[in-house]
Amino acid sequence: MRSYIVPLIIDGDDVVLQDEQSTFISNPDSGRNSQWKAQGVTPELCKHALESSAAAFPKWRKTSVRERQILFQRVVELLKERSTELSSIVEEELGCSSVWSSINFHATLEIIEQVTALITSGVLSGLVPETESPDSLALVFKDPLGVVLGIAPWNAPAMLGLRSIAAPVAAGNCAILKGSELSPRTHYFIANLFRDAGFPPGVVNFLIHKPEDASTTFNTLISHPSVRKCNFTGSTTVGRHIASQAGHYLKPVLLELGGKNFSLVLDDADLETTASTVLDAAFVNSGQICMSTDIVLIPRKLKSAFCSLIRQRLESASAIQVKHVINRRSSARILALLDDAAHKGATVITASSVDGEHGPLYGTVIEGLTKDMEFWQAESFGPVIGIATYESIDEAVEMVNECEYGLSGAIYTGSSLNAIPLARRLDTGAVHINGPTFHDGFTLPHGGHKNSGFGRFGSHWAFEEFLQTQTVIAN
Repeated sequence: MRSYIVPLIIDGDDVVLQDEQSTFISNPDSGRNSQWKAQGVTPELCKHALESSAAAFPKWRKTSVRERQILFQRVVELLKERSTELSSIVEEELGCSSVWSSINFHATLEIIEQVTALITSGVLSGLVPETESPDSLALVFKDPLGVVLGIAPWNAPAMLGLRSIAAPVAAGNCAILKGSELSPRTHYFIANLFRDAGFPPGVVNFLIHKPEDASTTFNTLISHPSVRKCNFTGSTTVGRHIASQAGHYLKPVLLELGGKNFSLVLDDADLETTASTVLDAAFVNSGQICMSTDIVLIPRKLKSAFCSLIRQRLESASAIQVKHVINRRSSARILALLDDAAHKGATVITASSVDGEHGPLYGTVIEGLTKDMEFWQAESFGPVIGIATYESIDEAVEMVNECEYGLSGAIYTGSSLNAIPLARRLDTGAVHINGPTFHDGFTLPHGGHKNSGFGRFGSHWAFEEFLQTQTVIAN
């Protein structure tokens, strides 16, 4: 079988080494994409990319906001023109449904359109604050940082790949996109948009590494003086390592990490609508979203009625949303969580296969979930939803807040306004009232509390993450 190689992009050029040992098969454990290989970066190529971005920065930071906006608008146009190609790549790499690839494309488009508009919105403008002395004039300037390292995950590769570099570059930084070894084609596609749009060489470079080279590659990049900040979206375990290493070099980080996302159902909620919504929120992209709904907390008196509605909808929700988990290792981890729950007394209900394309896992519900089960704390990252009961609102709030994660949550109720004070009691980065946990609009700040990370992506909050201030006082 003929193989194809995903190249690196360094200083405007595709880079593929002649040494075949430096390439690797993308996600071999999945059984898919065996004809695709990716070029793994070496320490020497890392340094080349760093030097390229560092050299491009002085000129790029001086470009006018109008110049940047024209280039970004060209990215928007290219993305629209290549929408079918992008969706096809995402589906092939992830083994996901067309529903998820469509969501990915539209979210990616929304992000780049929002960033493009914000460039001339004033978000890059400085301030003239009041001073102690009436005879002094203070000017606060906003400046880009330098080179930003963006580390993107595989699960929503287009939108999160773009998100990791769009605001930094729009703010006047240069960026290195370090893509995932599980979705190299999608991440190359995103970086290539910037090159084809006419961005100068070095403003956006693209690197990918062999799985075993992750630590060496990151340390080479974060230790370089030109890298001034890193943003990372991924697991809490890896995020800890990144924060630790970056801290050693006094480099700030923006982290969006794991989640264990609760949906709190109140006794006045529309149970039929809630049942449909939480299943979609749990199963979209086969549950492989950091904001997927993991656990539903339901009043004990409503458990029987709610579980009946969930069972009625389980088959159809699974058939629409669940296709594949990313690889066999992920499948084995999820099945172990289900075995543990069943062994400890839960009822585990799994949808049957409708057309034979949903393996290796189907949509699954854990009824009778309790705190002693591993699923209660572990980030499952699969098409599984647990149902637990509560006696009082205070008990439910305690269940949510004692969790080590705090990314997203939801409240289902007949009165959205009355739920706002309750939402304010939940220690999570976002709370959706009568909406799924997995969606945060592109105009809003996005990030977590506790072990779900710190810092914020989204709209002008993302720009502020990649700017620094300089104060000039004239006396």
